[in-house]
Amino acid sequence: MSRPGPTTRLDSVEAIREHLDALAQRDPRLERVIAMAGEVAPRMTPPGFAGMAKVICGQQLSVASARAIWARFEAVEGALDPHSFLELDDAVLRATGFSAGKIRTVRAIAEAVRARKLDFDEIERLSADEAVARLTEHKGIGPWTAEIYLMFCAGHPDVFPAGDLALQKAVAHGLGLDARPGISHLIEIAKPWSPHRAAAALLFWRYFAVLRDREGLVL
Repeated sequence: MSRPGPTTRLDSVEAIREHLDALAQRDPRLERVIAMAGEVAPRMTPPGFAGMAKVICGQQLSVASARAIWARFEAVEGALDPHSFLELDDAVLRATGFSAGKIRTVRAIAEAVRARKLDFDEIERLSADEAVARLTEHKGIGPWTAEIYLMFCAGHPDVFPAGDLALQKAVAHGLGLDARPGISHLIEIAKPWSPHRAAAALLFWRYFAVLRDREGLVL
């Protein structure tokens, strides 16, 4: 996989458009998906401990629920700094809506940062495979969480979270597949889209939203 650089970060509409143009040339099937999706905007979150905490917050939650919980969490004094986070009481964190499991995961991340076993600046300099491997060494961080962090916090251009259910449904519909692809199948489908897989993921999420919201289609 290619390594992210200052000209490849998916942190602007222009950067995403360049990647989508390249995708359309690689796979003409995507031209219709791109046309229907319309403008695909970046969805960036600041990197580091706070960014990872926000990704963990959103695990297995609707967008609306995650947004509400995160608003309460980030309002807690010290919650966004790994060192001060470790001083917070679990009861304060649970009152924001964070589950006990997610609190344990964020505490483990904070401990790793404090012990210098996790350096988010270093993570951004790694290839996607290396970064995912490094992040998933930490308990509570699975491939989906690592890949979402790389996409939305690091702006990595070549990550595709194949375990995401919405992506599986959107790709099945957009490519006219007979059935929703599983993780391994979707990984294979996305391979030819490298090094633009993150743009493809953003595209299909947008496509999924258009189908759901504008046409009332439930996939």
